[in-house]
Amino acid sequence: MLQINELSHSYGDHTVLRTMDLRVGEGELVSIVGPSGCGKSTLLRCIAGLIRPTSGEVLLNGTPIDGVPDDLAVVFQDYSRSLLPWLTVRDNVALPLRRRGGSRAERRSAAEGALKEVGLADAGRKYPWQLSGGMQQRVSIARALAYRPSLLLMDEPFGSVDAQTREDLEDLVLQVHQAEGMTILLVTHDIDESVYVGDRVVVLGRNPGRIRAELPIELPTPREQITTRSDPGFVRLRAEVGRLVRGAAASGDPDDSDAEPPGTKTVSATTPDDATPDDTTPDDATPDEGTPDDATSPGGTADGAGAGVEGAVSGARGGKG
Repeated sequence: MLQINELSHSYGDHTVLRTMDLRVGEGELVSIVGPSGCGKSTLLRCIAGLIRPTSGEVLLNGTPIDGVPDDLAVVFQDYSRSLLPWLTVRDNVALPLRRRGGSRAERRSAAEGALKEVGLADAGRKYPWQLSGGMQQRVSIARALAYRPSLLLMDEPFGSVDAQTREDLEDLVLQVHQAEGMTILLVTHDIDESVYVGDRVVVLGRNPGRIRAELPIELPTPREQITTRSDPGFVRLRAEVGRLVRGAAASGDPDDSDAEPPGTKTVSATTPDDATPDDTTPDDATPDEGTPDDATSPGGTADGAGAGVEGAVSGARGGKG
């Protein structure tokens, strides 16, 4: 499914990733964890085709990645920047499907099915700013599911929500993975989360970023927050991953290897070359689904609108993390 061969990446004379090799099998859920500055976000950008590695290659289904693949989706931590505030929830989910053609009815049906899958069947006619943070992140996940990618990348997807919502979203990802058999690569700082959701945990070292260890996660399924986290196997694996991450943090310099130096240009898929205003209008715009004249939510401000533009297409086809 996914092959990373001798991948290295530098920003000028600053090496972020060095000679990285990784294989991810079809239908596998792999957690990537490591200390700050280990190159996790840079690695994800290389996989998503947003930046071209200095050397080495990334292959998806045997094809080298050069630009953003059509069968890849990304869910980011900052849900507020990945949803268009003037579109309904349903239209946000359906937006990327325009790239694949099909009728308006087919896009609507796919969007409604994805919203039902994430527990938001009744939220389709609402606007993102009318939802809680956890619900907005569910919308982002629904948009990725509606696109039916062969590979789903998740970059710290639960870092901006409270602890209870985080657990709910972790369970949602496991449910989706089991139901869809989708290949998922999840980047996280949370050691417990990496063990709880993963079939395998990849631990990165830093300065430069490199793979320090890979641990198979053999825990009973289906996983459940209380039962699984109290399982002796989970406790042992959590301790081992924690030991490796602490060792990785101690072995590197304290700078941030993911930080791009000033002037570094990252290729972005957020605004395609053929983008037109029509790409951000609802499929089924009617007076009751337009942005309300009295909208005062931050999501309806000019700043919020601009942020939404940055993430709408990227939510389905990749974007800056």
